[in-house]
Formats: sequence, C-alpha cells, structure tokens
Amino acid sequence: MGLLAQLKDQVFLARRTQNALTSSPNAQRLLDLIQSKEARAGVIGLGYVGLPLAMTIATSGFKVTGFDIDPGKIKAVEARKSYIEAVPDDILASTCDNGTFEATSDFSKLGDCDVIAICVPTPLTKYRDPDLSYVENTCREIAETLRPGQLVVLESTTYPGTTDGIVKTILEKTGLTSTEDFFLGFSPEREDPGNRDFHTSTIPKVVAGDGPDAAELMTAFYGSVVKTVIPVSTTATAEAVKITENVFRAVNIALVNELKVVYEAMGIDIWEVVDAAKTKPFGYMPFYPGPGLGGHCIPIDPFYLTWKSKEYELPTRFIELAGQINTAMPRHVVGRLAEALDVHQGKALSRSKVLVLGLAYKKNVPDIRESPSLKLIELILERGGNVAFHDPYVAEIPKTREYSELMGMKSVAWTKDSIGSFDAVLVATDHDNIDYQQLADWSPLIIDTRNAFARRGISASHILKA
Repeated sequence: MGLLAQLKDQVFLARRTQNALTSSPNAQRLLDLIQSKEARAGVIGLGYVGLPLAMTIATSGFKVTGFDIDPGKIKAVEARKSYIEAVPDDILASTCDNGTFEATSDFSKLGDCDVIAICVPTPLTKYRDPDLSYVENTCREIAETLRPGQLVVLESTTYPGTTDGIVKTILEKTGLTSTEDFFLGFSPEREDPGNRDFHTSTIPKVVAGDGPDAAELMTAFYGSVVKTVIPVSTTATAEAVKITENVFRAVNIALVNELKVVYEAMGIDIWEVVDAAKTKPFGYMPFYPGPGLGGHCIPIDPFYLTWKSKEYELPTRFIELAGQINTAMPRHVVGRLAEALDVHQGKALSRSKVLVLGLAYKKNVPDIRESPSLKLIELILERGGNVAFHDPYVAEIPKTREYSELMGMKSVAWTKDSIGSFDAVLVATDHDNIDYQQLADWSPLIIDTRNAFARRGISASHILKA
C-alpha cells in the first residue's frame, strides 16, 4: 500500500471514529463539545510550538486560551504583535479581535478549558539527563483545576512512558482517574521553523490516548484542526515516533559530519560528494554537514531515549556516537579557523578579531535555541579571540540557560568598514538575505561551514570550507 493510500485510510479512520459512541458519559459529553466546536481549548506555553498550535485551533472554529508565564508574550498578544515567524500579525490580530483567542498568565482559567495542550520546553540538564521540570510544574498547575470531562494532551517531546508515568501520576493525585473522569493523550509537535511548505494544519498529526475513549477524543479533536491524523496504539508509541524522527536525523547528520572530516583530510569536498550522491533516484537521502546541531529537537531529544534505555540495561550506541560526533563539530570548526588564521593571516586566534555570521541555528529564522553559533562564540573567547556576530534576524543575544555571559552582545553593522575590520568571518548560518559577494569582497578571510559561497558560484583563495 502506498503512502497516499495509507494516509487516506487514516483520515477515514479519523472520521469514522468521530461518529462512534464512547463508553464513558464524560467522554461522550466532551466528544459532543468537540464535534460541535463548542469545546474551549487551552494551550500552555506560547512559544514556537504553542502559538502556531493555538492559531491553528482558533482558526478552525474553537475558542482558545493561551497560557504562559512570560509576561512579555502576554503583552505581545494583547498588542496584536506576533513574536513567532510562523504566525503573521494579521492572523493573531483577527483571532484576538473576534474573540477566538486570548492569552493569560492566570492558570486558574485552565478549569474553563475542555481540551488542554501542554507545549512547554523539555531541555537537558548539564549532565545531559532529561529535565522534565517544566512538564511536571505544568501538570501541577493543571491539577489545581482538573475536573471530570477534560482532555489533557502532552505535545512536548520526551521519552516513551512520560505521559503515563509522569503526567498521569501527577493528575491522578487529585483523586480523579484517567479513562473515567479525565482523559489523557500524547501528540508530538512537528514544527519546522522557517519551512514555508508545511504549516501546523498541513503536517500529519500523530495522536494516541490513554485508553479507547481518550484515543477517540484525540482523533476527534485533532481531526477537527489538522488535515491528516495518524492514530497509533499507545501514548508510549506516539512518544517513540517523535524520538525516532529526531534520532534518524541526528544519526545521519553525524554520519555526514564524520565523512566531512575524513574527506577533508583526503582533499575531497564533502559538499560535492553529497550533491553527486543525491542524484541517485533511490536508496539515498541527502544530509548536510555543519558547525554543530541547533534547534530544540535534534541536539536534545535523542538523549531522552538514551537516558530511558538505561532503565532496561540496553545501550544506544548509534545515538551516543552520533551525539559525540555532532557535539565535537564546533571545536573542529574553531580548530580549522585557528589553522586558517595562522596560514593565511600569520596571526594566532588569540590575537585575531573574528566575526561569526549567523546566530540563529538555521537560515532565515530568528530562532537561536541550542544554536551552535553560541558555542562557537564561547570557544573563540576561551582561546583568547576577539569575537562578534552579525545576524539580520537577531539584533541582540537574549538570556539563555547555558550562555548567560553572552547576553546583551549586539549584532554588528553590515558595512564595508565594519565587516572589513575583522581578520576572519566564520559563516555559521547561511541566511539568504546576506550579500555574499559583498562579504567576499570585504573580508580578508572566510571560513564557510555551510557551502554558502560555492552554492552561489562564488570562489576565491581566501574562502575556505570547514
């Protein structure tokens, strides 16, 4: 069966399930509210996942309350100013003005919500263990107003077993029971900042529930707001789906990063190799090297599975090796930078001025979560270098969990005098709105980690790849 046929079957299943009878009166009442779109949804965490989800739900005909502890986000919503690229100002304004969306930091209003989606961060500790404190604290807030007939959904990426072992455990301390009083589900977020081909409503949504009633409610609700719903058997399975997607990417990126280092020693251009290999119409998928991993998903999520697997005394060799390779990339790049400065400029890194081009973790977005550029800046500073950055999307480095000492550093001006004053430019993020020909003309030495110049047909002896 082809993928299209499978998706059609899933959609049919979703529609059929919406019309089925449930075994619980609480579930039936909630199902009726969902099908009539009289259910109020609550979205906790109005970041890169939560705000687009809230907009998708609101524009589908449901009323939505967004919750966040950051007063800046609440003020931005009240001012009808979106802080997430995927949400245009006019869409945010229209949902606020017509009463389908409101934002608040008053978590007592969770009791008014029939469906509650948890979209909070799931970072790692400094020891690379899962930090589920945001999820745990959020569940405690929900528990304060939990009532019969609510559906609680975890969307935050985590290890298999979190929904059942943590969310359910905290919520059932209220005396209410999952599958009878309230209902519990998991549906992994699949946001891709900067991707203009897919949006929250058009990305197939994997859903699962704790028991058949919850599964039915999950399918009914998400089937009302996205085009394609993919039900799976258990919440742990849905959690594993998201981990698998990110492990796949992390391992393949690590492979091409390792090949980059090997081919570099052989005098072979990894970018040329990948471009030629991807012409094969079967059996190959292109992945590209870089200065390290960024974003919330790939650098973090695979380690959730690595941590969980220890409970079963099973090693995750591929994941751990991939993590080691990808984590080593910033140091490799800074090593190449130091070597290039020595050979081409006759200067030590400790006596050089370096500009890091691009602070965002991927091109054409302002998202700096887990950006390798932050690590690159830190490593250059550790080696005594004078470092600054330029990013057309990021004016200033905000407060971050791991790089608080960099807070307040501002993007330098894009002028010939400013850019030309640096001994070297390290291209970490290949934003499309950079004039690379100007950069080639202005800078005496360029280290390109993204193949940005070759892709534009620009080559010169002072432009090196890393």
